[in-house]
Amino acid sequence: MMTSDPRATQPLVGWQEWVQLPQLGLLAIKAKIDTGARTSALHADTINVVSAPGGDLVQFTVRPSRRRPEFVLACEAPLVELRGVTSSNGTRENRPVIRTDIVLGDIIRSIDVTLTNRGSMTYRMLLGRQALTALGVVVDPRKTFQLPKLGYRLYPGWVRKKSVTRP
Repeated sequence: MMTSDPRATQPLVGWQEWVQLPQLGLLAIKAKIDTGARTSALHADTINVVSAPGGDLVQFTVRPSRRRPEFVLACEAPLVELRGVTSSNGTRENRPVIRTDIVLGDIIRSIDVTLTNRGSMTYRMLLGRQALTALGVVVDPRKTFQLPKLGYRLYPGWVRKKSVTRP
């Protein structure tokens, strides 16, 4: 009897993809798909945990594009926990964890995301194994951008820079 491979019905993603975090107002952000990382991480500046009547909140800013550091979005989400995370360079830090919906192609799931300064990293978001399992995708590390392209033009107020003509 022949059995079918369950991975055949799972969406295929490459090692980098466009994602959305609509609850945070992030309409397009490039994510590195990292099967070596357990948790997902989002680049955030000015991270502040504040007390609120319904529970602690995390207020932070996100710069979705490395090439446009002047484009900043203010975000806020309930704090799930502070978690000790060891980064790829071996340093350990306590990071705020939030839970938010992620949109990857046609898939929408709720995932946990740690907030940290990824300013020196190429990608503003890293999607780890826990999120990839929740999303039910298959990763092909030889491919990139297997899902529809989003792009920063989705942000209100985003103006494409004009081409520079040189003499």
